[in-house]
Formats: sequence, C-alpha cells, structure tokens
Amino acid sequence: MANHILSVLVENKPGVLSRVAGLFTRRGFNIESLAVSPTEDPALSRMTITVDASRFPVEQITKQLDKLINVIKIRDLDPNNTVARELALMKVHSDPGERAEIIGLVDIFGGNILDVTTEHVTIQVTGETDDLVRFEELLRPFGLIEMVKTGVVALSRGASTT
Repeated sequence: MANHILSVLVENKPGVLSRVAGLFTRRGFNIESLAVSPTEDPALSRMTITVDASRFPVEQITKQLDKLINVIKIRDLDPNNTVARELALMKVHSDPGERAEIIGLVDIFGGNILDVTTEHVTIQVTGETDDLVRFEELLRPFGLIEMVKTGVVALSRGASTT
C-alpha cells in the first residue's frame, strides 16, 4: 500500500470537509485517516489526510483538490521530513493477575492509564501509526474490548511550514 500524508489548508467554513471528502469518493481514493482542526489562524483549518494512493497517482487527487474554491494550500508531506502522530484510546479486559503486564506495556509505549475498574483498563497512547499497531497487537491477547484512533496529524520538520 502506498500511503501518502496530505496536509490541506482550507477555509474554516461549513461544508468544506464534505466537499473534500466527496472529491476523494468520486475519484475512488480510500481515505485511511482524516483529522481536521482549526489552525493558529481561526479563519483556517488544516486537514491531515492519509490516503492510499496505490491505485492512482497522488498528483491526480492533489490537482483536483487544488480546484476547490475553499482550498488554500496542499502539501504531500515527505515522510523523511515530517513529524506525524496519532492518538488511540483502548479499553482492555484486565484480570488482576494480568494488570502488571498491561501496565508494563503501557510504560514501554509511553502511554497513560486513564481509567481502571475491577475488570477493565482504559489506555491512552500516542505515537507513529506503526507503533500504535504494534501496541494494539500486544494488547489483543488480553481482550481488546474497544479502540478509537484520532487519525494522523502531521507537520513538516524544522523551519519549513506545512
């Protein structure tokens, strides 16, 4: 799979997200993750879109995005020059005898335990997508009950702006 992370700066207006997502749908692109939030300028929002570009060149979608009136700037981020993170919340079954092992895994991955009951632990972990996938795989044998992820957010490294 040829995933690309696109940073799309857009006007912070109603309907922009729908138009951008619709463009991907019409072109047959699968969005792997999508995160949207206002930027340092409240009039603008940044969409961080992880897209599977194995079927079509990513340039095709960026050219189409550029034609949308509310799109200000598009960057296909270079993975070697990008800081990218994702947040996951995971609820895991936790017998008292297994809890120490779960806590050890949380510590190794730099996560936090947000809630503990007699039978469950809710965990927050952030990191690169591959790290979260590895963490998920290690938790599954304990009984992964629920999981939600934010989607990738990313910025260019150094002084260059995204």
